[in-house]
Amino acid sequence: EKDFTDRVLKSSTPVVVDFHAQWCGPCKILAPRLETIIGGKGEKVHLAKVDIDQVSDLALEYDVSAVPSVLAIKDGKVVDKFVGLQEESRIEAFVNRLIGE
Repeated sequence: EKDFTDRVLKSSTPVVVDFHAQWCGPCKILAPRLETIIGGKGEKVHLAKVDIDQVSDLALEYDVSAVPSVLAIKDGKVVDKFVGLQEESRIEAFVNRLIGE
């Protein structure tokens, strides 16, 4: 959780946070899509992954009731989110909104 505060909440770069679980099938499909899209943005945005079974307090704090849940955090605040598996075009639009493209 300290790591989350330092790397996400205090980050000057917007961060997409992927709340997932090992047992979640849709999470396994979503993860590479997120990695590909965010990887293509260079240093404009970062990706953080949170396993809800290992860090359940964070999941509760951010009202994550289903996985995958993806939050867009900018300047320490949640500015956007989606729940469930999404098409690449929707993920791309989500990330672009976060970084202002």
